[in-house]
Amino acid sequence: MASEVKEAENFIEEIIVEDLARGKHGGRIHTRFPPEPNGYLHIGHAKAIVINFETAKKFGGTTNLRMDDTNPSTEETQFVDNIEHDIRWLGYDWEGSTRYASDYFEELYQLALRLIDKGLAYVDDSSAAEIEAQKGDIGVPGTNSPYRNRSAQENRKLFEGMKNGEFADGSRVLRARIDMAHPNLLLRDPVLYRIKHEAHHRTGDTWCIYPLYDFAHGQSDSIEEITHSLCSLEFRHHRDLYNWLIEALEIFPSRQIEFARMNVDYFITSKRKLKLLIEEGVVTGWDDPRMSTLAGLRRKGYPAEAIRNFCMDTGVTRRDNQQTLDLLEFKVREVMNRDADRYMAVIDPVKLVITNYPKGRTEQLDTENNPEDESHGTRQLPFSHELYVERDDYRKEPQNRKYYRLAPDKDVRLKSAYIIHCDGHEEDANGNVTQINCTYYPDSRSGEDTSGVKAKGTLHWVNAPTAVDLEVRMYEPLFTDPTPMDYPERDFMEFINPNSLHVITAKGEPALAGAGVGESFQFLRQGYFTVDTDSTPERPVYNLTVGLKSSFRG
Repeated sequence: MASEVKEAENFIEEIIVEDLARGKHGGRIHTRFPPEPNGYLHIGHAKAIVINFETAKKFGGTTNLRMDDTNPSTEETQFVDNIEHDIRWLGYDWEGSTRYASDYFEELYQLALRLIDKGLAYVDDSSAAEIEAQKGDIGVPGTNSPYRNRSAQENRKLFEGMKNGEFADGSRVLRARIDMAHPNLLLRDPVLYRIKHEAHHRTGDTWCIYPLYDFAHGQSDSIEEITHSLCSLEFRHHRDLYNWLIEALEIFPSRQIEFARMNVDYFITSKRKLKLLIEEGVVTGWDDPRMSTLAGLRRKGYPAEAIRNFCMDTGVTRRDNQQTLDLLEFKVREVMNRDADRYMAVIDPVKLVITNYPKGRTEQLDTENNPEDESHGTRQLPFSHELYVERDDYRKEPQNRKYYRLAPDKDVRLKSAYIIHCDGHEEDANGNVTQINCTYYPDSRSGEDTSGVKAKGTLHWVNAPTAVDLEVRMYEPLFTDPTPMDYPERDFMEFINPNSLHVITAKGEPALAGAGVGESFQFLRQGYFTVDTDSTPERPVYNLTVGLKSSFRG
């Protein structure tokens, strides 16, 4: 049995191990992931996805995907499609078909009638402001609604009228009848249903009343016989109502367990604020590579494996935690270093002419694709007397003796090619270097070097006649502060980084023009780059995914 195989590694698993030992639910483990289809999933959702799916998998259980689609004003089918795509991209699949809270609208309605018949729910004509005022405050008891003592018969008739569209939006709600002096303010007769004459993305105009989260969520868990309802810590205070409804309705007793949210430096995870970034034109859409959405991270080039590793390695805790972007990037770099082939691209090119190499001659040089994995094989690079190298790899006057790149009278090796000797440069009227002039040692070809010349530096390069122009999008964090939401007196938009995107034209190997969307490469000595969705063979576009080394962000 699953309970005999695995040991607990966190507090959630300890609860599950204890339940299995007692034979609760016949040893069955069933979790669920219940997103609202009103936006794209983000890095915080990834943590919840990993916890739910990995926990169930570890103990031989299953996980449902259920759309919490109870607000027709904000939900769209495109969000459903993207949620499904994101979860599969992360490497998970769910039990059966996708479920929806809207699948259960009739059952939820019948459960609400059961509460009414038991005297545990009533129709309230109070306005939203009046209901809020009735709630009281912490340590201050609330006041009963003047409609609280309606009979079960009257409440049933009114609720049926709400369902049948007899009343206007906001004119009536259904509230649970609990305790207006309860220490948990959420249990002071919470609203369970509201009227909303608005078409639903799945049920159309069939319904004009919709359950609120606290009623739809727990009861949907029970309908699906979810054994362990794992959710983030913000729902801790909702657990009392979750349990009250299960007991009042005498339905399957799902158990809610809360874990800490995961926040990451320089990211925000409020869908409302992410949507604002789009509406204000700060980013181009939900999948902008600067966004915290999984679609944005995927487009930037983050591997799904790296995100899973990040979520698992940061653990499961009871206290909200802030993770560094450097740690996330380390996990990305770890996977890409293993998997990405090494190609050459020059980000800030300057022409290098090998004056003693025959004009009109081109030879093909062998180079390895990935030193981490020999099975990736080799490829050939065209080489001629005109190349491009990085402008930063040349100094008119070296600053010290340990400078091993290009400078007058210095020798360097060109990766997988020859050793060259720098003879000097040409410059324009402003002193900018326009061309570097070198000679090469014909007997120094890589793998066949008999020259005896010792070159301490190795540079990447691109053959000028065959080079292709690459549009390269260099990204920095979208915000200048790692926690832009930590300043309640300030608008988070004040922290937008004006330098979050730089677009440049680089020179690359010819093969880089033919790569498909989503393919990733290490540009030697530069970083890891991924083909963007805007890319075409005629106009290759690459996104900077992550640099080769971590960088401190103050």
